[in-house]
Amino acid sequence: MVSPAPDAIQAALATVNDPEIRRPITDLGMVESVEADDTGVVHVKVLLTVAGCPLKDTITRDVKAAVGKVDGVTDVDLTLGVMTAEQRSGLQETLRGGQAQKEIPFSRPDSLTKVYAIASGKGGVGKSSVTVNLATAMAQQGLKVGIVDADIYGHSVPAMLGLGDVRPTQVEDMIMPVPTPITRESAGELSVISIGMLKPRRDQVVAWRGPMLDRALVQMLSDVYWGDLDVLFLDLPPGTGDIAISLGQHLPNAEVLVVTTPQEAAAEVAERAGTMASMMHQRVVGVVENMSFLPCPHCAEAGGPEHRLEVFGSGGGARVAATLSSRFGYDVPVLGEIPLDLDLRAGGDSGTPIVVTAPDTPSAMALTQVATTLSGRGRGLVGLQLGLTPAGR
Repeated sequence: MVSPAPDAIQAALATVNDPEIRRPITDLGMVESVEADDTGVVHVKVLLTVAGCPLKDTITRDVKAAVGKVDGVTDVDLTLGVMTAEQRSGLQETLRGGQAQKEIPFSRPDSLTKVYAIASGKGGVGKSSVTVNLATAMAQQGLKVGIVDADIYGHSVPAMLGLGDVRPTQVEDMIMPVPTPITRESAGELSVISIGMLKPRRDQVVAWRGPMLDRALVQMLSDVYWGDLDVLFLDLPPGTGDIAISLGQHLPNAEVLVVTTPQEAAAEVAERAGTMASMMHQRVVGVVENMSFLPCPHCAEAGGPEHRLEVFGSGGGARVAATLSSRFGYDVPVLGEIPLDLDLRAGGDSGTPIVVTAPDTPSAMALTQVATTLSGRGRGLVGLQLGLTPAGR
């Protein structure tokens, strides 16, 4: 019998990524020892970042599958241990690239991550549903996507992704975002962090004022290890309050997408949300009109031309886009009109976004088209704060 080659075993282990950090376990110092005996049994000890790691079963499965494919391996004997405090500290330094001081990586001038803040003037317009579906659609396109649930008081993103009772893993004072199972079969990745995941109990009420809200936003941006993201979404609370101001201060390069409904009252306050973004030197990239219309079910049954039932009126999205375009001096387009859809609402309740469960429905196709438009955008400089200071004469 040919004994397994040590180099081949190491190469196999290097193909196994930590499911939360999304980097090879060999690079993270998680493989403590590897030994192969004369019978072809490989004994591997892998160190988990914390005791009770929620994804230890995934690590176990992936390690056994990878090493089991090596020539000469008859069995894999895997032992799971836990990193010491010193080892976790070393891992934290590795993840931060040797930088001890915390920073918001997306605010760096050399950051290549597109940051989209999803804003609305009032609540109840479906802002979180739009955020979750846009992020999921981009992940399905093969992108690495993150969501920060910045709606501190009304956090609902975890539940909409089926993660309502999940808690993130912590390595020292660094937090791992929670990967979603929704895009597991796609080429992309989607992970999320929310204040709801950091509370001791799901039913605990958050009652914070300005400074605490600012600290919570900074923590979710700087204390969380996001890795190399293509796109980061922030689901903002409605209105023009503390979080919107803090976002402008900490992420002036973020671009804003305004969500409204066709209703006149919703459109009027949505204009204020867009104006707040401009006041903070952020570019408004477009408007999404949610609950735009209800496709007539009788027309659909009869096979005739589409008849739209405008339950909430019409023209709200176009009005917001026209007003903001005139106010800012650059084009703010209507990127999509999302029709009312029972499956869209049901997906939010069940934790399975409609772009996954019913991708051929009108609302899913409209959301996917908005995601495609955003993911294909280049980074423009119009309306963005460049941080330049005029030279003295």
